[in-house]
Amino acid sequence: MSDALLLGCAHCHAMNRVRPDRLSAGPRCGKCQQPMFTGEPLTLTGANFASLVARSSLPVVVDFWASWCGPCKAMAPIFAEAARELEPRLRFAKLDTEAEQGLAGRFGIRSIPTLILFKQGQEAARQPGLLQGPQLRQWLAAQLG
Repeated sequence: MSDALLLGCAHCHAMNRVRPDRLSAGPRCGKCQQPMFTGEPLTLTGANFASLVARSSLPVVVDFWASWCGPCKAMAPIFAEAARELEPRLRFAKLDTEAEQGLAGRFGIRSIPTLILFKQGQEAARQPGLLQGPQLRQWLAAQLG
């Protein structure tokens, strides 16, 4: 299983190995038996960031947002729709910059919404500002090749 991807469970944070050819087969966590993919953006916190992003073999796009931000609210359904369409090829997650100020500061978030694409746990690309659905897909396609 040397080609297996390492993925964190959104429910119990356990790390799981999943073969790439099994991603679309609805893999479940080996520890808690919950689905690894739900078609919804994951909620990131300081407690789960390492397992869901930093240690993930699968690319993860993170939406840094805040509840008071109008453009963030406008982007939420666009981001959720992209998660439904594009999982399990990549993961989608949201980080509330007000609730997780330490993580927002760690990544130098100066404006919201800001999207960061992580590959192998490292920042690979950053896009500030509101994106419409086609713009979001185009940006992701350009970053992922």
